Amino acid sequence: MSSLDDHTRKTKLGIIGGSGLYEIDGLKNSNWIDVESPFGTPSDKFLCGVLNGLEIVFLPRHGRGHIHSPTSINFRANIDSLKRLGVTDIISLSAVGSLRQDFEPGDFVVADQFIDRTFLRNNSFFGSGCVAHVSMANPVCNRLAKKIFTSGKLLPDLKLHSKGTYIVIEGPQFSSFAESNLYRNWGCSIIGMTNMPEAKLAREAEICYATVGMVTDYDCWHSGHEAVTVDKVIKCVNENANKARSLVSLLAKEIEIERTYCGGGCDRALDNALMTEAAEQDSEIINNLSAIIGQRK
Repeated sequence: MSSLDDHTRKTKLGIIGGSGLYEIDGLKNSNWIDVESPFGTPSDKFLCGVLNGLEIVFLPRHGRGHIHSPTSINFRANIDSLKRLGVTDIISLSAVGSLRQDFEPGDFVVADQFIDRTFLRNNSFFGSGCVAHVSMANPVCNRLAKKIFTSGKLLPDLKLHSKGTYIVIEGPQFSSFAESNLYRNWGCSIIGMTNMPEAKLAREAEICYATVGMVTDYDCWHSGHEAVTVDKVIKCVNENANKARSLVSLLAKEIEIERTYCGGGCDRALDNALMTEAAEQDSEIINNLSAIIGQRK
């Protein structure tokens, strides 16, 4: 295809790296750049480059050196900045605890559902002055999830699960024993602190989004394992980071450089979501939303 028409677009893949993943190996023509966002300062600069022919934008979620706690991450600035850089697809990599016996430390999980238990974070770009309601029934882009799973199966040392419910807690403390068992009774598969409101904001920004939970521990519910400790988590985080780099490299080969609209409608999430009439919209808020809503008013 020599040029893009109204139904095709060039893919630019955003990689949000979790704990232990602060850079991506193998990027060509790479450089770290600053992005200004009306929503504040992102977690770090953005590493832009080309990996296996695909344009990549990488952001270390906690900042290089792990300087941001889950609650202090400016999720809105992160997603807004990725949108301003032209990112069409986001793969989120996150360290998680397992709430299932068969999801072992070192395993990766392509989550398909979320339960959001955070309460201290700005979880939407919209509000008074410009109201919007997007659907989160299927919070993960099925197309991207399948690409991840296909790529992961090519890694012989990676045990990859194709689905699971990710419960996101506020943190920064780990769960109590009672909480851990409560989440298990709810049917949750993995637990972490970072994918919400990230997934909600990506949907509002009309960016296809999928997540990979990198299991580091059994939280604290498992009677055969000691309660989770930071030193044990860090050890597994570092091991998982190496697997994640290999997964990203293979994924860059699997994703189409040019594609049509997302079959799940992720990239058209705002088509029927904006509620505030144009005459009642706050001009300052609309200006801040310039990258998110584009020409819609």
